[in-house]
Amino acid sequence: MARTGNREPGGLVIVDKPAGFTSHDVVAKMRGIARTRRVGHAGTLDPMATGVLVLGVERATKLLGYLALTEKEYVGTVRLGQSTVTDDAEGEITSATPAAGIPREAIDEQVAKLTGDILQVPSKVSAVKIDGKRAYARVRGGEEVELAARPVTVSSFTVHDVREETAEDGTPVLDLLVSVVCSSGTYIRALARDLGAGLGVGGHLTALRRTRVGPYGLESARTLEQHQESLTITPLGEAAAAAFPRWDVDERRAGLLANGVRIAMPPTPPGPVAAFGPDDRFIALVEEYQGRAKSLAVFA
Repeated sequence: MARTGNREPGGLVIVDKPAGFTSHDVVAKMRGIARTRRVGHAGTLDPMATGVLVLGVERATKLLGYLALTEKEYVGTVRLGQSTVTDDAEGEITSATPAAGIPREAIDEQVAKLTGDILQVPSKVSAVKIDGKRAYARVRGGEEVELAARPVTVSSFTVHDVREETAEDGTPVLDLLVSVVCSSGTYIRALARDLGAGLGVGGHLTALRRTRVGPYGLESARTLEQHQESLTITPLGEAAAAAFPRWDVDERRAGLLANGVRIAMPPTPPGPVAAFGPDDRFIALVEEYQGRAKSLAVFA
């Protein structure tokens, strides 16, 4: 990961997002730090959540839509015994049911049902669009919304600790320390909600920290204050090589790919492939289509 004090643009910036900031707040801060308007993020984090937020600066913004599709990892706390309107601690409590005494076996059984390839209904205050308007905006405007279930993959859902607590309203609750590895589009708030619903006591998320997005973990992340002191950018080619399979081509084929020509391509796994020319030049993101390279984004 390259460090630069001259605000050089053109790569990924990995931020450890603080609590209370929206993803857009972080983007706005980074525009000032990087001295460019061309900044975007890959994968929204709720204001309550902290952890890894991947930003693209300048040309790297074209990578973000593909990086957003990669696997993510979280640690968090699920409270059993209370439901909220937002499925997390920022929303008003809508129901309370004593959760003390729920056996660990019952919890593990419900967790298993929420692991693997599942259908998940996003939270009503998610960023999912309904007729062009975000669900959370409709809910805050007083509308009732119904969101369709969508397929997601929860590769791992693990309960590491169970603690008996008493909520502020006196309800006996259980706080679960959990970790989750999941596909893009999975809502951890919805997992908390559905776990509580399956146990008949309700549930919501009280804390969440994203520890990984694709190949980028907390060890790569720096706070906004640290980036302000010395902006750390992962160069475009390095970022692409870390996130996608690599395909090296000669000068002639590099020129063809740079011009969007569909050239013969060896068999590759489904999904984007990073094409590199001589001298380690990152040329384009491509995918194999009927034996040829179909350009997704050109960077040469």
